Amino acid sequence: MSERTKKLFLLDAMALIFRAHFAFSKNPRINSKGMNTGAALGFTNTLFEVLSKEKPTHIGVAMDGPEKTFRHDNFTEYKAHRQAMPEDIGIAIPYVKKIVDAFNIPLLILPGYEADDIIGTLSCKAEKADFDVYMMSPDKDFCQLVTNHVFLYKPAFLGNGVDILDVKKVCEKWEISNVKQVIDILGLQGDAVDNIPGIPGIGEKTAKSLIQKYGSVENLIAHADELKGKQRENIIQYAEQGLLSKELATIHLDVPIAFDESQFEYKGPDVAKLTALFEELEFRQLAQRILGTSLATAPAKTPVKTTRTLVKGKKSDQQSSLFEDLDEILVDAPEPAPLPAGQKKNINNTLHDYHLINTPERRASLVKYLKLQKEISFDTETDRLDPITGRMIGMSFCYLPGEAYYVTVPLDLVEAQPIVDEFREILENPNITIIGQNIKYDILILKSYGIEVKGKIFDTMLAHYLLEPDMRHNMDLLSETYLGYTPVSITELIGKRGKKQLTMADLTPEEVYEYACEDADVTLRLKNYFQPLLEKNGLMKLFTEVENPLVPVLAGIEKEGIAIDASAMAESSKELSGYMAELEQRIYELAGTQFNIGSPKQLGEILFEKLGIQEKTKKTKTGQHATGEEILSKLAHKHEIAQLILDHREMAKLKSTYIDALPQLICESDGRVHTSFNQAVAATGRLSSTNPNLQNIPIRTEKGREIRKAFVPRNQDHLLISADYSQIELRIMADFSGDATMKEAFQQGLDIHASTAAKVFRVPIDQVDSDMRRKAKTINFGIIYGISAFGLAERLNIPRREAADIIEAYFQEFPAVKGYMDEAIGKAREQEYVQTLLGRRRYLRDINSQNANIRGYAERNAINAPIQGTAADIIKIAMIHIHDWLNAEKLKARMVLQVHDELLFDAPKAEIDYIKPHIENLMKNALPLSVPMEIGIGVGQNWLEAH
Repeated sequence: MSERTKKLFLLDAMALIFRAHFAFSKNPRINSKGMNTGAALGFTNTLFEVLSKEKPTHIGVAMDGPEKTFRHDNFTEYKAHRQAMPEDIGIAIPYVKKIVDAFNIPLLILPGYEADDIIGTLSCKAEKADFDVYMMSPDKDFCQLVTNHVFLYKPAFLGNGVDILDVKKVCEKWEISNVKQVIDILGLQGDAVDNIPGIPGIGEKTAKSLIQKYGSVENLIAHADELKGKQRENIIQYAEQGLLSKELATIHLDVPIAFDESQFEYKGPDVAKLTALFEELEFRQLAQRILGTSLATAPAKTPVKTTRTLVKGKKSDQQSSLFEDLDEILVDAPEPAPLPAGQKKNINNTLHDYHLINTPERRASLVKYLKLQKEISFDTETDRLDPITGRMIGMSFCYLPGEAYYVTVPLDLVEAQPIVDEFREILENPNITIIGQNIKYDILILKSYGIEVKGKIFDTMLAHYLLEPDMRHNMDLLSETYLGYTPVSITELIGKRGKKQLTMADLTPEEVYEYACEDADVTLRLKNYFQPLLEKNGLMKLFTEVENPLVPVLAGIEKEGIAIDASAMAESSKELSGYMAELEQRIYELAGTQFNIGSPKQLGEILFEKLGIQEKTKKTKTGQHATGEEILSKLAHKHEIAQLILDHREMAKLKSTYIDALPQLICESDGRVHTSFNQAVAATGRLSSTNPNLQNIPIRTEKGREIRKAFVPRNQDHLLISADYSQIELRIMADFSGDATMKEAFQQGLDIHASTAAKVFRVPIDQVDSDMRRKAKTINFGIIYGISAFGLAERLNIPRREAADIIEAYFQEFPAVKGYMDEAIGKAREQEYVQTLLGRRRYLRDINSQNANIRGYAERNAINAPIQGTAADIIKIAMIHIHDWLNAEKLKARMVLQVHDELLFDAPKAEIDYIKPHIENLMKNALPLSVPMEIGIGVGQNWLEAH
């Protein structure tokens, strides 16, 4: 096969648009008009990459038309189950068409035909006209069209490089001898996305083996009697469906479209059109890359580049370089040549001045200049990721952008201590701000060396979390997004994950120092970028008074850890195993047979086919009966087996996730479990925890509560204190809404659920029964989350009409609550975000969506996010105040856990009576509202007893 001189690229537009949309879904590109331009940006990037790297002589872009196709005529259910197109994609499509037009590329749309068929037909015609053809799409269906001169070009995506499939690769990938057999495999296994049914019971693996043996769907059907069991039955019963599916999966090559190669010849873009489009969409970096010019509308954000030159001279004391002792000072020189279009900034093409500090003299000189600074960017390099057991191999410092220093530290703790101590007066200086990215990690590492950071901190991860709570916050992403700079990847140094991956301790200081210096340098630059944005958005108070001060509090909790009674856990594991065995036996009796309870497929067959609990069932994408918790909960009242299975699942989860797992996580050095708190994950502002996740320990069920028995004080001279906020979100709702009835109930210390029930059901409070109170409690908490009549009916297992009447009665009795909800949604529609009492923002960019489901979700968040976020802020403030008070009083009691609205303390028995009222007072008054906070406090030999 020889390469031809004419190269045609045919792009599958819709597939590439969807791919771009989902690539940016976690990191949306919102322009100044509030439009999500991610799909259009991603498509344009992909198109430009192809034009610049592959240099096609000819190119075309195919797109589906809005009309139904011949496949719908053959099978009315074709693509019937596809979800509605995301609104952002609907907005992007017209722009993509304009972009294709501005590049002077033909847009190929033919009523009644899909883009696949257009591309397939043109690829055949172009091949005959001596072209090499590249069908550009992530869609595997195109494999059926590959020939010696027609290739499937799968674009790079999420870390995977470009993949060009030829005949050999297709046959290897699909395990076939002829590319046309791709159609047979697709016909047998079906396609859930396009709602092509296939033949039941045949997945990808089975389809490949059957086609390997029989060659085609037709031949398989002809020899169905050679098969056995259910497979034989299905192929005979669904033969016509299999043939129809093959037809639906076949890309047609007879579309009435001509191939005039002159129309496809690429001669370059219409610069004026493209410039105008990029200005409208605010694609400033793309304009620079593709057109080589800055947009007229783009603000001058890029700082002037400077070269640093070593010359003799003098700077101010605070701007002096480390090497002033050598009479060398860095000064600015003329601007260097700009980078070539499309090339990103990185350590290899960007001027920097990074230094390895590995002698006592150089350390002393560095300390001299660090003492003069008001703020320093700081980072540690360690031998492992766990900050409790990790040890330093080095520290990096930066106080001037572009200039950083890496101090080598011996791995041995005893040898390292005197070197680290040389920097103690810097790191513990209350007048120096320490800047870091996820600085809690570095603070924890320093604790192992007896160093406590005492100055203010500025965490760039938390700064970005406040600015864009729904985005990811890792440093590499932030650097690329905001600085246009790609840092050195850790995998370049230690390799990819796996057995062969090194640790930083395996490398020499010479191999590490530039990477480490770059981290501190980039972090300083991010700090300089984010600080003005925090001030502009009114977030500095929240950042400096809540989020940053909370970091050392959480570091203290994590370092302290909590004791686990491993023997009690082992006993619980035995008891649970016995209980699960009893449940299994009863389930088998009710089922009339033994089966794998953990298999959704087998469970579905037992429940819905053998026992016939419910006639109409929900199916999964693979055609199995759905047996999720929500479905089983609805069936629990119909048949005992459904509740038993739910109980069995809960026991299995408790056993595997907590009872058997927690003892394995006990740290050898101190015998405690150390969770890690995540401050920048939940968009609401709430904390989460990992390794292990202690936030999700069940509390509603008896067996779940039993786990808390295993959390114990450090020794017999200590007890645990549990302090939690009572109904904090309802109290915040009362304050926000100003509802007089609700506020009065809290101010008088009434049972809020009984009080609500009395109002809603219009009975005296002493006549409220348990069922009324249960319903009132459900609606009290449901209202905060914007519950609907349907949702309330589901939770209470009552008719929807009754649920609607309860909600209507609620709003009649609590009109100010309804007013708050309406006002919250109205404000959100105007601003596209909501705020907590302290200004924490939750962006709701879908609040004005035309899609009712998407809009409804945003509206519920508009009601709930300010309440839940304010609750999160309150407990964070309480944690800071209590932590500071315990330290100021020099008490030995320690905060050891935070779970939602509860704090747990490990305290000497002698201190308990003294600290209990102070904890309660500090929690009550963390953020005073117009209604009082109520704190429940308990003391015990274990967490369950204290709670």
